[in-house]
Amino acid sequence: MTPLEITLLALVGLLALGVPIFMSLAIAAAAALMTNDLLPISILHNTLFDGLNIFPLLAIPCFVVAGTLMEYGNITHQIVDVVKQMVGRMYGGLGITTIVACTFFAAISGSGPGTVAAVGTILIPAMLRNGYSKEYAAAAASSGGTIGILIPPSNPMIIYAIIGNLSVTAMFTAGFIPGFIVSAAMIATAFLLAKRSGFKGDESAPPFAWRHFCASCRKCAFALATPVVILGSIYTGYATPVEASVVAIIWALFVGIVINRALKWEHVVKALLEGAMVCGAVLLIVGTSTLFGKILTYEEAPQRLANLVLGFSDSPEVVLLLIIALLYVLGMFMETLSTIIILVPVLLPMIIKLGIDPIHFGIILVVTNNVAMLTPPLGVNLFVASRITNLSVERTSVAVLPYLAALTICILLFTFCPAISTWLPYTLGYGQ
Repeated sequence: MTPLEITLLALVGLLALGVPIFMSLAIAAAAALMTNDLLPISILHNTLFDGLNIFPLLAIPCFVVAGTLMEYGNITHQIVDVVKQMVGRMYGGLGITTIVACTFFAAISGSGPGTVAAVGTILIPAMLRNGYSKEYAAAAASSGGTIGILIPPSNPMIIYAIIGNLSVTAMFTAGFIPGFIVSAAMIATAFLLAKRSGFKGDESAPPFAWRHFCASCRKCAFALATPVVILGSIYTGYATPVEASVVAIIWALFVGIVINRALKWEHVVKALLEGAMVCGAVLLIVGTSTLFGKILTYEEAPQRLANLVLGFSDSPEVVLLLIIALLYVLGMFMETLSTIIILVPVLLPMIIKLGIDPIHFGIILVVTNNVAMLTPPLGVNLFVASRITNLSVERTSVAVLPYLAALTICILLFTFCPAISTWLPYTLGYGQ
């Protein structure tokens, strides 16, 4: 057997046995090295270190810490209060508020499950108190949380940019227009479902008035300025994405302690622990995937896959549709970062060979992974929302089907209209 066959068979077998992703990657790579003279065994520790010694990875735990601090520092509550004034009295007003708040919070946390937890813990109980069904509340929160990995800053975009040797800022910029389109599709879906079921808005909320709205915006000005401070520091050139993640922490501490006076020392400790746990999980997967990817490269796996796919079709659209179908299936069983880390080294050379813009492909990859967050058995957003609502994952999975249909329509739109993803980064000069 060739090293490639040994590696792939070992990986599939280990994953089927339920071995964690990082261990499966490490054991599969080690098996190929120990049974062949492909590379010296010393490549194990050298490559693991190289995979961990990547500066942009620091942005991920920092954004997680910032998002957690903002949740404890009452910033999330203030954002929800302002958004509720705009749409709270509409049909499905609280569901729409959930999605709009998730869109806003996505520009802070960069995490899908984190967005569901931060916004859902506030608005799901409010929906239930106002007569909304558990299914509607869980579906709105879990679907709105998918926007967390599309609108920058986005942890999957950071990983994709690192692996694909692309600009993180270019990927962040590319996510804006698709992110708002997905958000609009989610809002429309929430409104139609609420109108069909007769779920009205928050009738206790006062009618919209510009005077009260402007007063709320002034009161919550520091909370509302959070995305502007974080993303503005990146796009004005004052900070790299990693530096901006540290700016986010400093801003969260300032607003939570000085302005809102809600952040306590124990909250800071919890946020640091959360960031450390996410950092540890990401580094384990990135390090072992770097080793796995090196073996695939030496065995020319990307070239073999490209020849196989091109033998079937050389149409970029057809190839993208095949990849999307593959991601729909893999997303049911693999976590988002794991999917990106394993597939990008194999797929990206083929994508470039077909003339597909890697930024365009990155957006499709990230949006398709939104679907993975809503499909069992591994749909992480479903588990977070079902825990908050005390609803079974099975019933939550059925409730999100209309949102999955809306997401699929968005994915097809981005696939056949690449300018939606590429126009902004190239216009602003961030594209490569």
